[in-house]
Amino acid sequence: MARKIVFTSGKGGVGKTTVAARLGMCLAAAGERVALADTDFGLNNIDVVCGVEGLIHYDIVDAIEGRCRAKQALVRHPEFPNLFVLASNHTDPNKYISPQAVRLILDNISHAFDYILIDCPAGIEGGFHRAVAAAEEAIVVTTPHVSALRDADKAISVLKSYRLKSVELVVNMVRGDMIVDGEILSPHEISDILKTPLLGVVPQDDGVFLGERRGAAQKAFRVLAGNLMKGTRRIYNAAGRYGGFFGSIRRSLKKNL
Repeated sequence: MARKIVFTSGKGGVGKTTVAARLGMCLAAAGERVALADTDFGLNNIDVVCGVEGLIHYDIVDAIEGRCRAKQALVRHPEFPNLFVLASNHTDPNKYISPQAVRLILDNISHAFDYILIDCPAGIEGGFHRAVAAAEEAIVVTTPHVSALRDADKAISVLKSYRLKSVELVVNMVRGDMIVDGEILSPHEISDILKTPLLGVVPQDDGVFLGERRGAAQKAFRVLAGNLMKGTRRIYNAAGRYGGFFGSIRRSLKKNL
């Protein structure tokens, strides 16, 4: 049976959907069977992030309302044979979908996967509860910005009211040069403040948003995937290349960009 993990943030714009998608790709590349489920019925876009929007024929609401079987709504990723996308509602974003209905669909496909990664709407409103109710574990995605940390803290507080096996933290868009210069909190300091175990760190990397699958961020996602699969706690060091003499040159160059 699959591990059902919800990705939440409390705040929009922190890269939650991208983290879920890229992590799913890394897990699939490592041989794990992965389903990416979009439960954001207002701003659904995980199919776009994965580049399969043109392949969607059925969505999760079609499965819930009986127009197709759950497995028919799954779209296999063309580059990752072990990765499938379950798209959100593409017809009526205002349609009410109960938490029980979403959970039933995910339970129905659980036997076919090792992981079901659930992309949750930002905020802590109804869509948040619908997504979390279908999960057994949670990953909270935040950035080092104060507003993101405040909203992540709110989300973590609400998650504690659910009987989840684990709630862990991924700090995204981390600027290693700013950590070395003391301008932002380090991921470990953020973990301490939020009182939530740190699962992974993803550096700020334009390649992530351009769909590139190489570079520093890709290394960070591989480390993150390893932690999730093996229960390890290796943390990508985003500040490593900015220490010492040559690091000071890199910091100077980055600030002048």
